[in-house]
Amino acid sequence: MKTLTLSMLGLVKSSEHLIERVLFHRRRTLLALFVLVTLVLGWQASQIRPDASFVKMIPTEHPYVENYLTYRDDLAGLGNSLRVVVAATEGDIFTPEFQDSLRKVTDELFFLPGVDRSALASIWTPNVRWTEVTEEGFVGGPVIPDDYDGSAAALEKLRTNILRSGQLGRLVANDFGSAIVQVPLFDRDPETGAGLDYQQLSHLLESLVRQPYESDQINIHITGFAKVVGDLIDGARDVALFFAVAFGVTLVLLYLYSGSVSGTLIPLACSLVAVIWQLGLLRLLGFGLDPYSMLVPFLVFAIAVSHGVQIVNTVAQEEAEGAGSLLASRRAFRALYIPGLTALLSDGLGFVTLMVIQIQVIQDLAIAASIGVAVIILTNLLLLPLLMSWAGVGKRAIARAKRSQAAVSSRWAILTVFARPRGAIVALLVAAGLALAGLQASSELKIGDLDSGAPELRKDSRYNLDNAFVTGHYSTSSDVFVVMVTTEAEQCASFRTLELVDRFQQYLTNVPGVQSSLSLADVSERVTAGLNEGSLKWRSVSRNQFVINASLAYVPGGLMNGDCSLLPLIMFLDDHKAATLSRVTDSVKAFAAQHDSEQIQFRLAAGNSGIEAATNEVISTAQYKMLLWVYGVVSLLCLLTFRSLRTVICIILPLALTSLLCQALMAKIGIGVKVATLPVIALGVGIGVDYGIYIYTKLNSFLLQGQSLPDAYLATLRTTGKSVAFTGLTLAIGVVLWVLSPIKFQADMGILLTFMFLWNMLGALILLPALTCVLYRHTGSKVEQKETSDLLS
Repeated sequence: MKTLTLSMLGLVKSSEHLIERVLFHRRRTLLALFVLVTLVLGWQASQIRPDASFVKMIPTEHPYVENYLTYRDDLAGLGNSLRVVVAATEGDIFTPEFQDSLRKVTDELFFLPGVDRSALASIWTPNVRWTEVTEEGFVGGPVIPDDYDGSAAALEKLRTNILRSGQLGRLVANDFGSAIVQVPLFDRDPETGAGLDYQQLSHLLESLVRQPYESDQINIHITGFAKVVGDLIDGARDVALFFAVAFGVTLVLLYLYSGSVSGTLIPLACSLVAVIWQLGLLRLLGFGLDPYSMLVPFLVFAIAVSHGVQIVNTVAQEEAEGAGSLLASRRAFRALYIPGLTALLSDGLGFVTLMVIQIQVIQDLAIAASIGVAVIILTNLLLLPLLMSWAGVGKRAIARAKRSQAAVSSRWAILTVFARPRGAIVALLVAAGLALAGLQASSELKIGDLDSGAPELRKDSRYNLDNAFVTGHYSTSSDVFVVMVTTEAEQCASFRTLELVDRFQQYLTNVPGVQSSLSLADVSERVTAGLNEGSLKWRSVSRNQFVINASLAYVPGGLMNGDCSLLPLIMFLDDHKAATLSRVTDSVKAFAAQHDSEQIQFRLAAGNSGIEAATNEVISTAQYKMLLWVYGVVSLLCLLTFRSLRTVICIILPLALTSLLCQALMAKIGIGVKVATLPVIALGVGIGVDYGIYIYTKLNSFLLQGQSLPDAYLATLRTTGKSVAFTGLTLAIGVVLWVLSPIKFQADMGILLTFMFLWNMLGALILLPALTCVLYRHTGSKVEQKETSDLLS
C-alpha cells in the first residue's frame, strides 16, 4: 500500500512540474486554445434545452416499476396522465354554455402532442357510457347521446345518463359543479418519436385550454406530472435570475475582499467559463437540463469561486513578498496544485457516488456535477493562474497584503484558542453535544413527500390550488395506487379471481388512507344486481361462471387486458405522503403473502402513487449507501494525499457533523428525503472538503517550518483561513436569497445549501484545528511531520 501511495504521489508531483513548465512557457498558445474551446463549447451551451421524462424520474430497476413497465400498455391512463377540470363558477354543469366549453376543451386536448387518444376520457368521449336494466334487459349508450342539442330536455337526459354511468365523483364532481377530462400521455410523441416536451405541453395547455376557455363563468384546473414538470421548467427563469443575483453579490464582496479589479474579474470569469464548458459538454454528450439538475451550474460556479479565491489570495501574498506577477502565479500554482487537485478529485468522485441511486434523473445530475468539477481543474487550476501571470493583483491589493503581513496583531487571533488544548477540548465537547442532538433530531427524518399536492411548488401555487380543488370535489383523488392482479390467460374473470379481488377490496376498506377502490369485480357485481331487478342481494360475485360472463359483456377500458390475464385494482388515496404509501404497500404485501398462488398474484405497483412508493423505497435504502460511498471516496483520496489516518479524521469529521446536522434541520423544518433533496448532502460534502484540504495543507506547511500549532494556525488564518471564511460567507449570502423563489424545492435547496456552506466553513475553521491539537498532542507528530515533508517536498 505504501509503495502504491508513493508511486501515485510521485506521478502527481511529476505531472505538477510538467504542467507548470508547459503552462507558463506556452502562455499565448494555451490562452488561444482556451479561448477557442470556450467559443465552441459556448455555442454548444447555447443549444442546451430542458429535458424531462417520466421514466427518468422513476427507479426503473425497482420491482414495482418493472411490473408497471411490463404491463404499461394494458394500464391506459394509470401511469403518466393529466387531469383537466372544467368548473362552473356559478350553478352546475347542466347549461348549454358549459357543455359547449367542455366539448371544445375535450377536442383541444385530443389533438395535443403526446396524448394517448384512444384512452382519453370525458363525458364527451364515446368510451364513457351508461347502462341501465330494464324489463327488456340492459340498455345503454354514450353519456352524451347522439341527438344532444343543448335543450333543457337534453340536459336533463344528460344528468340521468351521468347518474347511470357511475361517473359521479370520477369524471363529474359530486356537486355537479365541474367535469374532468382524463388525458393519458405517452412518454414519446407518437408522431415524431422524440421524447415528450413537457415545457411545450405545459405551454399548450395554457395557451390552447386555460386562456381561451377560462372566463367569469368557467375555471380551468390542471393537475398531473406533466404540468408539474412544465411549471418547474418555466421556473428556470427564476433560477437564472437568482444565479445573476448570486453572481452580483459575489462580484461586490470579492472586490471588497481582494481590493483588486483583476483579482475580482478573473476568478469570476474563469468560474463562468467552467459553467459554460460544463453546459457545452453536456450538450455534446446528448444531455439536457431537467428541473432537478438546473441548480448544478450554480454549484459548479460556487466550487470554482472557492478555488479561485485561494489562488488569487496566494498570488497576492507572493507579490507582497516581492515576486512579479509571473513568478507569483507560478508559486501559487505550485502551492495549490496538489491540494486543489485533491479537493477537486474528491468533489468529482464524491458526486459520482450518486450513481449508486438507481434513478436516472439523479444519475444525470451526478454526471453533470462530475463534468463540472472536471472542467474546474482546467479553468481554475490552469487558466486562472495563467491569466493572473499577466494581470497580477494590482498595487492596492499588494499594499493591503503587505500591511496584513506586517501587522503585529490580527483579529483572526481569537480563533487560535481552538488550536490550544483547553479551547480544543471545549470545541470538541460542543461538537459532540451537537452530534448527539443531531442524531436524535435526524431520527425523525422522513422519506418522500410530507405535504399533499406537488411539494416542489409552493402551497399557494396555481398547481397546488388546482390539486386541492380536485381533492375537495371528487370522490376519486389524484393520488392513484394500482395493484396488478395477474392470472393465467382467460382467468382474470373467473369466480376464484373475482372473489379473491372482492375480498381484497373489503380488506382495503380498513386501511387508513384508502378512500375507495375500483376493479373488474365491481363491474361484475353491479351488472349482476342489475340483471336481477337491481336487488342488493345479488350485488356480489356470482359463483355461476355463466352469470359472471354475462355480467362482463361490456367492461370499461382499463379494467382488464386483451387476453384476460391482468386485472388492475385501482385505489384512490387520501394523499401521497410517505406514511400513507408505506402503510398501503405493507398492507398489500401482507395480503399477497397470504393469498398469492401459481394461478393468482398481487403485484405492486402502478399509478402515480404506486410509482412514488417505489421511489421512496429506493431512496430509503440508497441514502446511507450514498453517504458511505461519498465519505469513503473522499477519505481514501485524503489518505492517499496526506498518508495519515489522523489527518483524514481532521478533515472528514467536520464534514460528517455538517451532514448530520443538515439531516436534523431537514427533519425539523419538514423537508423529506426525496429525488430533489437527496443529492444535496453529497454536493455539500463535495464543496466542504475543499475548505479542510486547503486549511490543513497550509497549516502543515507552517508546522514543518517549526512553528507551534497556535502560531501556525494564526499564520494559516491570515492567509488561507480568511479565504475560506470569505468563500463560505459569500456563497451562503448568494444562495440564501433562494428562499424567495416561487419554486419550493429551490427555496428548500437555498436553506440547505446556506446551512452547509456556513457549517462546513465553521467546521474547517474551528473543529479542524481542535482535532489537530488533540490528535497530534498540540504540536504535531514528528513522524507525521517527516512523512508529510516527504510528500510535499
